[in-house]
Amino acid sequence: MDPQELSAAHLMQDPNPPGPPNGASPRSRAPGRRRKQDWSCSLIVASLVGAFGSSFLYGYNLSVVNAPTPYIKAFYNETWGRRHGRPMDSDTLTLLWSVTVSIFAIGGLVGTFVVKLLGKFLGRKYTLLVNNGFAISAALLMACSLQAGAFEMLIVGRFVMGVDGGIALSVLPMYLSEISPKEIRGSLGQVTAIFICIGVFTGQLLGLPELLGTESTWPYLFGVIAVPAVVQLVSLPFLPESPRYLLFEKHDQAGAEKAFRTFLGKEDVSREVEEVLAEGRVQRHIRLVSVLELLRTPSVGWQVLTVVVTMACYQLCGLNAIWFYTNSIFGKAGIPPEKVPYITLSTGGIETLAAIFSGLVIERLGRRPLLIGGFGLMTLFFGILTVTLTLQDHAPWVPYLSIVCILAIIASFCSGPGGIPFILTGEFFQQPQRPAAFIVAGTVNWLCNFAVGLLFPFIQKSLDTYCFLVFAAICLAGAIYLYFVLPETKNRTYAEISQAFAKRNKTYPPEDKMDSTVADKKTSGRPEPDPSSTLDHDVKNRIV
Repeated sequence: MDPQELSAAHLMQDPNPPGPPNGASPRSRAPGRRRKQDWSCSLIVASLVGAFGSSFLYGYNLSVVNAPTPYIKAFYNETWGRRHGRPMDSDTLTLLWSVTVSIFAIGGLVGTFVVKLLGKFLGRKYTLLVNNGFAISAALLMACSLQAGAFEMLIVGRFVMGVDGGIALSVLPMYLSEISPKEIRGSLGQVTAIFICIGVFTGQLLGLPELLGTESTWPYLFGVIAVPAVVQLVSLPFLPESPRYLLFEKHDQAGAEKAFRTFLGKEDVSREVEEVLAEGRVQRHIRLVSVLELLRTPSVGWQVLTVVVTMACYQLCGLNAIWFYTNSIFGKAGIPPEKVPYITLSTGGIETLAAIFSGLVIERLGRRPLLIGGFGLMTLFFGILTVTLTLQDHAPWVPYLSIVCILAIIASFCSGPGGIPFILTGEFFQQPQRPAAFIVAGTVNWLCNFAVGLLFPFIQKSLDTYCFLVFAAICLAGAIYLYFVLPETKNRTYAEISQAFAKRNKTYPPEDKMDSTVADKKTSGRPEPDPSSTLDHDVKNRIV
């Protein structure tokens, strides 16, 4: 037996395992006190620093190109004319601008593919640290492009920034999921979405003409990218690695216990270590699986399909279409063109407030109501928006109703669908499967992002305002699927979540059955438990 198995065997044979007293429910502690204990200072700092240098930059880069668009196109034209002695034709300019915008998604796809390789050798924390190198390089390339007179630097910088986003949106949710107690795993995971929204809002704010949205200062909009990366680079080294990574993949039990103590803010972490070791005993013969192996594993078939559906709906639900119509709808409502950028800030503010609201209530309401309700409300408001856009010239108050629908759609998205898909990807899979699962989720995310950017202009040209009916249908289909398939994962261990899918998958992991039987034979000869039970007695009592 290796040290990890000896520790697990000792914990299983302990007649008085750590936890609540006999006869007491593990949830019988005062909820308020328990919640305060869960939110340790180290956990808060890790989530804020991790998100600020990762998901914040993703959100920032989604919106930062909007304000300086005319200045960047003028820079492209001027550079082309200086090189070739003639101005750039409109088709070439449109192509170059489309490449500049869409190459961010291609970089994200590349970043997703390298996550497993980096995560295996560097771990979660050091992958995030190395990723800052991409962000700083991209910031320098884009900020210096005007001075160097090379628009290629801006395009390459957008690609490198996409690589940073692809890595960040896979590793950050994985890291936050693995360092947080299950009681607040959803709230901590929602930090990813909150900082995406804050990043979008910051990009809109800094793009105002009074700040950096001018012809001479637009390169500084891209130079700002280096600031969050440097903050993370100097802060994250003082925080521990994921304890689950240390225990499962590095077999460093002492390091894992130390990390647990730091993140949980308490000395006695035997209960948490017991839970992870129990999972580790079940999977001690399983190596880190590849994407192909994950797709071929029957016991996670529905989990993979659910992740694919939620990630596809996340990108295809129509938020990009909303941004396309925002300026024209505000103009129809009588808002002067020079005031539109300031009114557009309200959309970023609504995004941020809705994401914060979701983070506050997710552990009370659960993942299912927020996700299904979010897609359902988006379906409703897309339908109303289609009607108001069609009739907006019939009455002066109709454009204002369109504005209300736009804000309602944004709030509905950010209150659930905007962040929960990343949380579910971390919760659905056991440790050896998690990196491959995030590659699948990231691939779907970035491919759909690219597809929307490529196809939406054609959809909008063909259907005009009726294009929102396409997005309403996608949101409705996602809500129906999730209503029938998605189990509630709130306050459940990873083992319990796997059990919730076991019946639908019509299979149990063979290691689970084998190890449960072996463990029972090694203990006091008690009768074999039901196959659906887990190794941890406390966990078994809480299975729904």
